[in-house]
Amino acid sequence: MDRRQLLDRAAQSGEERVLLAHILDKCEQSRQRNIPAVTDFLSPAEQRAAQELLHAAAIHEGYAFRGGYERAERKMLFFLPGWQEEADESESMTALRCTYRKEDTLTHRDFLGALMGCGVKRETVGDIYVAEGRCDFLVTREVLPYLLQNFLSAGRTKLHVEQIALTDVSVPEQKTKMVRDAVPSLRLDGIVSSGFSISRGKAADYISAGKCELNYTPCVKGDKQTTEGDVITVRGLGKIRL
Repeated sequence: MDRRQLLDRAAQSGEERVLLAHILDKCEQSRQRNIPAVTDFLSPAEQRAAQELLHAAAIHEGYAFRGGYERAERKMLFFLPGWQEEADESESMTALRCTYRKEDTLTHRDFLGALMGCGVKRETVGDIYVAEGRCDFLVTREVLPYLLQNFLSAGRTKLHVEQIALTDVSVPEQKTKMVRDAVPSLRLDGIVSSGFSISRGKAADYISAGKCELNYTPCVKGDKQTTEGDVITVRGLGKIRL
């Protein structure tokens, strides 16, 4: 299967086609020149698309997704030459810590908005971890000097920003709850209803309004069948792993 056929098969949109073409470029660069190559940070949906592309191209080894720690959501895709066994994350990404007054309550959205307002692109920023009076986040090494000089505030809150090692990133403990229920089928609307303890009609409204993602891909079909291991995200409600 040639490059055009691969992209025709894997890409779901023009924007995704551009991304996947870039990923193929990185793969070919690594293989032809026998050097490491790496993408910017990819969202879970982009990682899934990249994985499907590489499988379609019969590439099953020589690459790795890394995001600074094992459970990271946003990850870079590393292509490894034959002489390299493990991806060296620290060469391509680093971490920043922002500290501020504990009286100022800031959220993930506040920091993401401030970063975008500062002029950096979303793909240069990895996961963002907010705690009381502190926020740690991952960035590509290319934007590090710019952010150290220019990322000075989030809204009206002044920030003190410093670089930290990847191993020093403080990752909040995930809050999870086990929900056990019997459902008549594995339809998406039924699982959303059960998982978030809302009515079937309310679940259907969230899905039809475009507020639901199945495995990080938007889904507006309430009758879509789900399966064990699927990740369902509903904006404003949270996330389920079935």
